Amino acid sequence: MSFLEVIRFSLRGLSANKLRSALTMLGILIGVAAVILLVAVGNGSAKAISDRIEALGTNTITVMSTGRGGSSSTALTKKMADALVDPELAPDIKSVSPVVSASSATMTYEGTDHSVGTFVGTTPDWFGASSTPVEKGASFTADDVTQGRRVVVIGQTVAEELFPGVDPIDKQVTVSGALFTVVGVLKEKSSTGFQDSNDTAVAPLTAVQQVLAGYGSLTSIIVEAKDPDKVDAVQSEVSTILNQQLNVKATAGSTGTSSTPYRIQNASSLLETQTETADTFTTLLGAVAAISLLVGGIGITNIMLVTVTERTREIGIRKALGAPRRVILTQFLIEATLLSVLGGALGVAAALIGSHFTIVGVKPVIVPSSIGLAVGVSVAIGLFFGGLPAARAARLRPIDALRYE
Repeated sequence: MSFLEVIRFSLRGLSANKLRSALTMLGILIGVAAVILLVAVGNGSAKAISDRIEALGTNTITVMSTGRGGSSSTALTKKMADALVDPELAPDIKSVSPVVSASSATMTYEGTDHSVGTFVGTTPDWFGASSTPVEKGASFTADDVTQGRRVVVIGQTVAEELFPGVDPIDKQVTVSGALFTVVGVLKEKSSTGFQDSNDTAVAPLTAVQQVLAGYGSLTSIIVEAKDPDKVDAVQSEVSTILNQQLNVKATAGSTGTSSTPYRIQNASSLLETQTETADTFTTLLGAVAAISLLVGGIGITNIMLVTVTERTREIGIRKALGAPRRVILTQFLIEATLLSVLGGALGVAAALIGSHFTIVGVKPVIVPSSIGLAVGVSVAIGLFFGGLPAARAARLRPIDALRYE
């Protein structure tokens, strides 16, 4: 009997009980789709976080106060930010952007209110350091900061909420009773499912201090290095200057760690740590989803054992007519493998369709290797779990099979 005839007999066997074959393929379909989609969700989540970290700029560091020391003398101030602009003590620093922010501020335009997620007060260098370019209009200037002019650059979400179908440039909005003129709109940024990066507004540091934050401490200081390779050097330079400003004794732990009243966040190191964590998380998700593939394989074993039992007399007749053991074994292995392959192919299709939707706030990013791995595993499952029923069928003695009722 030729191989094509064996395949034909296998297809006939599968079509004899369409519902049973469909339910078996459904188990594999769910398993394959789960593996691909869960890995895609893990990869998508990692990508979203990486994009946010990279948006900070891998050539920047962020200095934040830890509040350690319990007095205003340990808080970050504008004077400290100015001290970092020192060509002699900090030759590798390109720009310094002091930042104050209000966690929520309500903007009003012609009776429409919108609570802005983050209202930032800073200097013009912030736009370049944080990789947040202006798409429409312009950013404010250093003179605007000096004069405390109430101008604001808004994010895409704010523009859509307050100015639907209207050009927001040169429009005036009210923030905490003060009028601000919109001078620009930020370029849209990618967001995670937990925070809208475009729900923001940026204004001159002095204006935000006057209206919202007061003239207290800074929220953070963003320091941009001249070159990504100089980030570690910049971190050391910043620590040295801040230690002088805060009268912190220079020790092995005085580089923005738990022993200092400030903390330095290195975007490059943070990205590296996040990548390692994301890889572990994605692997864990894939392993959990693989369990469903295992369950599908057990389902194939059960279904094929039932099939062998039902077709015992057929097997006996074929062996009595001279069908060798190899042909019987091959036929049932092909049947099990076809169930796995067809279920796997449908699972891939389901996963590709599902990847177009947002899942738990995350846009899945399909990993091509996961498709090949899932399909390969589904084929292996068909061969492995179909092996026992196929071997059982091949071992049947013709006389015993013919006697079976």
